[in-house]
Amino acid sequence: MIRVAMISESEMSVKGHGVHTAYIELANALRRRDDVTLMVNQSRHADIVHIHTVGPFSLWYLLVARGRKVVSAHIVPASLVGSLVGAKYWLWFARIYLRWFYNRADLVLAVSDATRDELLALGVRSRIEIFYNIIDTARYAPTGSSRSEARRQLGIAQDAWVVVSSGQVQPRKRIDTFVAIAKACPNMQFIWVGGVPFKNAAADYGKMKQLMDHPPVNLRFTGVIPLEQVREYYHAANVFVLASDQETFGMVVVEAAASGLPVVLRDIHDYDQTFRPDALFCSEQEFVPTITCLRTDPVFYADAVARAAHIAARYDSVAGGQRLVELYRDLL
Repeated sequence: MIRVAMISESEMSVKGHGVHTAYIELANALRRRDDVTLMVNQSRHADIVHIHTVGPFSLWYLLVARGRKVVSAHIVPASLVGSLVGAKYWLWFARIYLRWFYNRADLVLAVSDATRDELLALGVRSRIEIFYNIIDTARYAPTGSSRSEARRQLGIAQDAWVVVSSGQVQPRKRIDTFVAIAKACPNMQFIWVGGVPFKNAAADYGKMKQLMDHPPVNLRFTGVIPLEQVREYYHAANVFVLASDQETFGMVVVEAAASGLPVVLRDIHDYDQTFRPDALFCSEQEFVPTITCLRTDPVFYADAVARAAHIAARYDSVAGGQRLVELYRDLL
C-alpha cells in the first residue's frame, strides 16, 4: 500500500480552472484503487507527496514534508502570459522561481511534450516524465436522452445548433476569436463555460468583463460554475471549439471528447503530441467554415465524433492511474 499526500492550494482557494480539475481527476483516480491510501493537503506518514500548485502552502510541503516529492508541472512561464495581470513585467522572477521550485522535486510530471521541452529550456534538472492529464471519461459519456434533458434544464432550444467552449475567460484563451465566430454565425447558439476566477488579478480583467457583460445576442457566458455542472453544457452542445493560442495540455478538450463532441482547435504546436491526429485544426479564418461544415455535412460530423472518441480513450483515468502508481513505485 502506497501512502500518497496530494497537495493543492486550489482545494482551499480559487477553483474553476484547469489545474484544479486536473488535481481532482487525479485524486479521484487514486481513490478508486485498492493499493493507494490518499490524503489531501496533509502529509503525515506519506510515502509520496504529490504537489499540484506552486504557492506558499505547496512550497512549505515541498521543503519540509517527508516522503518523495512529485510535482505536476501545470504551470510554465508561457502559460502565465495572458493569464495573470502584468505577467510580462514579472515573468523574469517567475522563471527563476519555477526553475528553483521544480528542481526541488524528486520527480516532475510534465503534462505534455511541449511542457517537458519548456521545463528543460527553463533549466529544470530534476527527473522529468511526461504524464498527460487524465479524466474519468465514463462520467462524461452521454446517453440517448442526455442532450434533450440537458437543454431542457439549461433553457436551450431543442432545435438549436450549439457551439460550446470552456475555460477561464482570459486573453490567451482567445475569447475575442470566440466572440467573432459567434457574430459570424448568428443562426447558432454559442456558450462559454467559465468565468474569471482570479478577478482583478487576471490579465485584462476589465476587457474580459466587458466582453462577458456585452456579448452578441447568441453568446452566453456561464461564469464560474461547479465542475459537476460543466458536463451538462457539453451534453447540450453539438460541437466543442477552443481557440486558445497557448495550452500546457487542455483538460477541457478531453472532457468534450468524452462527452461525444467533435473537437475543433486552433492549429498550434502545443497539441502536436496530444490531440493532433484526432481533432479538427483551424487557422483564425477556418473556424467558421469548419463549424458550418460540421452542421451541414453529416458524414463529416460523424467522422469528427469518431476521431474525438480516440482522444477520450487515450486519456482515460483508469490507465492513467495505473501508470502514475507505477511511477510512484519506481521512485520509491
